[in-house]
Amino acid sequence: MEVALSRVERIRELTEANGVPGSESAVRRLMESYLEPLSSRLIRDRMGSVVGEKIGQENGPKVLVAGHLDEIGMMVTYITDEGFLKFQTLGGWWSQVMLSQRVTIETRKGSLLGVVGSKPPHILSADERKKAVEMKELFIDIGVKDKEEAIEYGVRPGDAIIPWSPFTPLANGKFFCGKALDNRLGCATAVEVMASLQSVHHPNVLYAGASVQEEVGLRGAQTLVQTIRPDVAIALDVGIAGDTPGLTKTDALSRCGEGPILLIYDASMVPNPLFRDFVLDTAEATGVKCQVEYVSGGGTDGGRFQLYGEGVPTVAIGLPTRYIHSHTSIYHQDDFDEGVALVTELVKHLDNNTVETISRH
Repeated sequence: MEVALSRVERIRELTEANGVPGSESAVRRLMESYLEPLSSRLIRDRMGSVVGEKIGQENGPKVLVAGHLDEIGMMVTYITDEGFLKFQTLGGWWSQVMLSQRVTIETRKGSLLGVVGSKPPHILSADERKKAVEMKELFIDIGVKDKEEAIEYGVRPGDAIIPWSPFTPLANGKFFCGKALDNRLGCATAVEVMASLQSVHHPNVLYAGASVQEEVGLRGAQTLVQTIRPDVAIALDVGIAGDTPGLTKTDALSRCGEGPILLIYDASMVPNPLFRDFVLDTAEATGVKCQVEYVSGGGTDGGRFQLYGEGVPTVAIGLPTRYIHSHTSIYHQDDFDEGVALVTELVKHLDNNTVETISRH
């Protein structure tokens, strides 16, 4: 029970830290504080991605296991004469999930709370009420009288805008909601895998941590893989839970509470088939739950990991998550625990012979 509570607390800390693409330093500091006591050394690239190194077998294959530090958010682009903020999205947003939501603006003078504003329904025409509000019509109200007062409080173009949504347990104690589950769940998984292997032999050198700027084009993954030069890689992310009203069984395959996801296809990567089968076989042999999922409209850092050098055998493993790319998502703690167990078992079995076999598919 204590381990589960510790894991939940770590996820809470990670989700409540603010870190949109390009401004991930607060999340990175947390990751470094978790990884440092578990690692022989920390490694950072110049983009800001970070991993801890743990040597199981010095001449074994190099295994990269990484989530991404960043969350979807926005950036201030313009301050109107009346003091309202216009913005550029960072990551994929649907305007409907943004309306009237709270946000935090990180300025050089501190944090400000704001609200995403739009026209009230009372003054919309009948046709306007039937349409999604266009992103260009949205703005952020921080409660100032004019542009000069906004500037006085420290706002300037380029400031990060982050969804505001405290981490909260739901009814049965195993579901939790909050912002940035995509992809602080992956970050937390990387840490817990490293922790699980502290007194366990693994026939490889493990590099566990997280990249930056995934949500704006897998950018940190490209520099991280060039820094680590792994023999094999596992991208840790989330998947779309298909257990809510309005989704058919084939819209999204995974269900909350049924275990982690192996992505068999996404828009950035078709996984190495032998590595894919190795994941499924390992899950079956060890009794760890594992679902499969495909995502045609999004990608993971695995899409960049696999392209390094002559190619890196790569899979993407995630957790089923409801309402991703919004202010508030929901996950099931059992899926997280099973995900840690699955990735830990994979690392324990990735020896030289296995990696060599996978590489020759």
